[in-house]
Amino acid sequence: MHLPRSGLPPRFASWDEYTRTTGALIELGVIEDTSKIWWDLRPLHSYPTLETRIFDVSPRLEHALSLAALTQALHRMLLRLRQRNLRWREYDRFLISENRWRAQRYGITEGLIDFGERTIRPFDPLLDEFIGLVSEDAEALGSLTEINTLWDISQGGTNATRQRQVHAEAMVSGDQASAGRAVVRYLIEEFHMEL
Repeated sequence: MHLPRSGLPPRFASWDEYTRTTGALIELGVIEDTSKIWWDLRPLHSYPTLETRIFDVSPRLEHALSLAALTQALHRMLLRLRQRNLRWREYDRFLISENRWRAQRYGITEGLIDFGERTIRPFDPLLDEFIGLVSEDAEALGSLTEINTLWDISQGGTNATRQRQVHAEAMVSGDQASAGRAVVRYLIEEFHMEL
């Protein structure tokens, strides 16, 4: 089920269009403010910034920093292209949603669709390409080290993959409740490993 006000945001031509559209829901009393909009990417209503909400929660600090650095470098790259009067290729939301679903379903194991090449490509070459696209911006922001830590996620698997593995191993000798506790212990260890 796709909940309203979640998923990919609509495309707005201007800030005024965004505030008119979201303001209609506020005026009607449907939502209190724009914090009740849960798009994957949204302007944050209390600060003049964009909030990215699509990443899996990572208990490893270095992975959270890598994802934040990637997001920051990507935004800088898009701004840099705009300032040079260059455009990024735009694909239909239907196609983007397909890749979003593949990422939700398979994580980094089954690849994503490269709509330019019309192929499903493995994650590692896509990550390499992505890092190449934003490396100039990451370097300018001083976050190239954090961005290169993304290879750790690629090689070691996502947090969701590791949790499923812990759960499956615990299920061999236990029941659902003990497997759930094993996952919680794993997450506590992962989180404390960083402190």
